[in-house]
Amino acid sequence: MTARSIQKLFDLTGKVALVTGGSRGLGLQMAHALGEAGAKVMLSSRKADDLEQAAAELQAAGIDARWIAADCAKEEDTRRLATETLERLGAVDILVNNAGASWGAPAEDHPVEAWDKVMNLNVRGYFILAQQVARAYMIPKKAGRIINIASIAGLNGNPPEMQTLAYNTSKSAVIGFTHTLAAEWGKYNINVNAICPGFFMTKMAAGLIKSIGEEKMAGHAPLGRLGDDEDLKGVTLLYASDAGKHITGQWLAIDGGVSVVLGA
Repeated sequence: MTARSIQKLFDLTGKVALVTGGSRGLGLQMAHALGEAGAKVMLSSRKADDLEQAAAELQAAGIDARWIAADCAKEEDTRRLATETLERLGAVDILVNNAGASWGAPAEDHPVEAWDKVMNLNVRGYFILAQQVARAYMIPKKAGRIINIASIAGLNGNPPEMQTLAYNTSKSAVIGFTHTLAAEWGKYNINVNAICPGFFMTKMAAGLIKSIGEEKMAGHAPLGRLGDDEDLKGVTLLYASDAGKHITGQWLAIDGGVSVVLGA
């Protein structure tokens, strides 16, 4: 075959991407990356108002963006999300499993119901949506990209003051899920990879960052800063496009080098 140009390898024209947790923060940043590369984007999260604003932001940037409100902690919502996306757009070439929840509590006092809430969204929801999309579209087509959002919190233990046992455990599970799914679904030409973000000033992380101190948090990174509104775009596009067609079962930390210091 004739080698394609780098522009063609990264081009997502004609592709459809479904991004959960896509109404703000890291999800919206990744949706921008996919849309800017030419993909149609379906956003999902729980709140219709947030989704409407996010879709309008993408559309203002020239991106074909739609939205479906769904709670990926609920099986019926997750299945409906997959079905409606396929009905409305006819494809899901790229799935970004990003919806997530956290809970702060000492391990000895961590509520079981909070543990279940985190696991249901961060792990069970990823599994159900990936399975639905793959069965309905990716496996029959023998092509697809699945990007699971893990975290550097899934690579190592955290300082005791963070007290995010369920979140950390869920993100470790996402990495294992990514490895195993990549091994099983390679025969269908489905690439499955994970991104492990470090600290970004998102709504989920803002409270923790402020309690510890932004300067102190940034000081843990060799690059001396937190993640910004561009830092996930490159890896997202690599995993989603033909530029990354020979990459599967991998995770990449986007953390300014924090995981190097921690020895991941």
